[in-house]
Amino acid sequence: MAVRVVFLGAKPIGYHCLEHLLQQQEKLDIRLLGVRTRLRPQFDSRYDLAALARDHGVPLLDSLEELPECDVLYSVQHHELLRREHIAKAGTIAVNLHLAPLPEYRGCNQFSFAIMDEAREFGVTLHEMDHRIDHGDILFEQRFPVSPSCWVDELYDKSVVAARALFAETLPLLLAGHYTKIPQAELLAQRGSAIHYRSEITALKEIDLDMPLAEIEKRVRATAMPGFELPYCLIGGQKVYFSPAPPELR
Repeated sequence: MAVRVVFLGAKPIGYHCLEHLLQQQEKLDIRLLGVRTRLRPQFDSRYDLAALARDHGVPLLDSLEELPECDVLYSVQHHELLRREHIAKAGTIAVNLHLAPLPEYRGCNQFSFAIMDEAREFGVTLHEMDHRIDHGDILFEQRFPVSPSCWVDELYDKSVVAARALFAETLPLLLAGHYTKIPQAELLAQRGSAIHYRSEITALKEIDLDMPLAEIEKRVRATAMPGFELPYCLIGGQKVYFSPAPPELR
């Protein structure tokens, strides 16, 4: 019997994962019941998940209240918090592909805070969803080293590559139920844990020119993400932005 899947996602990584899922439908005996998404203005129209779903005849869900009963609920960079009743729609498991290592970096803007923490390792994690943010048991993960001079867009790009690989490698295992759940609580002593919220990045981008030069440099590397407001200082009450050189000139 086909495995019934509902996909929630956005951004380029969500597009790539949905594309792979569609390509594997026949091979893995998948029945894709619906897609819930939104197009983010920071990413170009090449990553329009709604158009991709429509092209393959997959229903688009206008709200989480339309979630159908399914076997697997799969989230990749989805923009809404799921409540218990949403997660319960998945008869077998609800999972989230988180573009950060867990439990160290829960929540938002994980790339920026890893650079601020001077982390020398980062990664991506597939975990079971519960009603708390990035809190459920870890199923699979992939980790990689981080350069001391890494910029936020570089860390993002490396994470997308790792996430695409993890999605493709573990999809057959997930659908077949071949995984071991590792509670995040068992890893707290070894890895530590922090949760970050969207509001925190605003304060991080405001730079005081009296800060040590090393702190200014680190904040710029951590927050100069293309497509979003750049880090800045205030001169005469006006924002003056730090515009980074292109990657090839850094």
